[in-house]
Amino acid sequence: MLNTKKNINNIFAIMFVLMGAAMVMNIGNKVFASDSTKEVASFRTINSAYIKGTENWHGSKDISVSKFLNNIGKSTGLYKAFHHFTDEELAEEAAAEEAALAAESVDPFADKKAPGWQSLFMIAIGFLIVYMGAAKGFEPLLLIPIGFGTIFVNIPGAGMGDAPHGMLHIIYNAGVGNEFFPMLIFMGIGAMTDFGPLIANPKMALLGGAAQFGVFFTLFGVAVMNMIPGVDYTMLQACAIAIIGGADGPTSIYVSGKLAPELMAVIAVAAYSYMALVPMIQPPIMKLLTTNKERHIKMPQLRPVSKAEKVLFPLMLLVLTILLLPPAAPLIGMLAFGNFVHEAGCVDRISKTMENELMNIVSILLSLGVGSQMTPEKIINLSSIGIIILGLVAFCVATAAGVLMAKLMNVFMKTKINPLIGSAGVSAVPMAARVSNKVGLEFDPTNFLLMNAMGPNVSGVIGTAIAAGVFIATYGI
Repeated sequence: MLNTKKNINNIFAIMFVLMGAAMVMNIGNKVFASDSTKEVASFRTINSAYIKGTENWHGSKDISVSKFLNNIGKSTGLYKAFHHFTDEELAEEAAAEEAALAAESVDPFADKKAPGWQSLFMIAIGFLIVYMGAAKGFEPLLLIPIGFGTIFVNIPGAGMGDAPHGMLHIIYNAGVGNEFFPMLIFMGIGAMTDFGPLIANPKMALLGGAAQFGVFFTLFGVAVMNMIPGVDYTMLQACAIAIIGGADGPTSIYVSGKLAPELMAVIAVAAYSYMALVPMIQPPIMKLLTTNKERHIKMPQLRPVSKAEKVLFPLMLLVLTILLLPPAAPLIGMLAFGNFVHEAGCVDRISKTMENELMNIVSILLSLGVGSQMTPEKIINLSSIGIIILGLVAFCVATAAGVLMAKLMNVFMKTKINPLIGSAGVSAVPMAARVSNKVGLEFDPTNFLLMNAMGPNVSGVIGTAIAAGVFIATYGI
């Protein structure tokens, strides 16, 4: 249920006041504790705000489109199936894998200990998250476990997040700090998802694709953030941060694990927070970018989709991914597996387990694991706060891009699209589609947009996974 504007404003005010106060006190502590004789870092200009890891790309040859396409081409399944790898290429790949493993073992927060008042502050944040989930109805399945995980890990002396035997530490290492839980979540999403609306109206895939603009737009935002002293993101970190714009928690965890494991904690927290806050963030953007006439557009009922189409769709999706973008195959493959089991209809026991018991158990553990990373060492610093800000900007841009793409499509189409469903192009399934339907019903109680909104919503899931695959193919192993 969407809440009143007054309640939304109050919650936003509380969150920004708390985060602002924590940041000011944290910076103040560092300033007064530092040596006053040291030179104060000057702000960078936009000309010097490049992303680390791109130092060798300033030449026109290095940033050419042909070189980018060449890198993507070498990551395809077709290339890897028929290309004979030289000893030099095998050595480079082995060195990259070794470097990735070394990066995963580095914990940048291991030698940091926050003062006790910051732990109490994080406990207050945890109670606020629980309140938003339980009392305000903002995706309680996500926010309540995340909130309690935040409270538990910050209880002084409890040690629930301490290595090696703390319960929350075990949960995080078992499935959140790697790709295990995200893969299971994608399998469950596949079993719960009906691709029928997308199959019936393939044009809706354009809305899901447009929403990915927020993902790539964030790369420019990272460069701007690097102008701030104390903030210095690398290119790999920028890619991991950008995926937050898709509002897809499992994909964000997967990409950060591949490219920036040191930032996985705060990226996971930001991604799941914005997933849960879809009903708060999207409606104002949707209303701002649409006219009253556009909000009243009624879309025709979708055509019936045959059983054969629904069964073949996940198989075709998997085959295309294998041939063209193998780095996205783990995510799309598990999505296709879950969906095929659901649509085949011959293994109902497995399908029901994926949709219900397994999905519920993994969601609880994953949310508790995400909450366990909400410690002051990881959250109350400029880099982490920058990630939270960038994630919000990316999500807002993605929402706006979907709405604007629907308006652009209406210029060329005889049968008009209600632009409200463009916001469902982000991959928060089915929350974004429900929000589109809810906002439409506010203006016309007879205008049901849910099924039409599911088309861009499920295409957004695929689009974000593809964007993740592109990043991993370009910059990963």
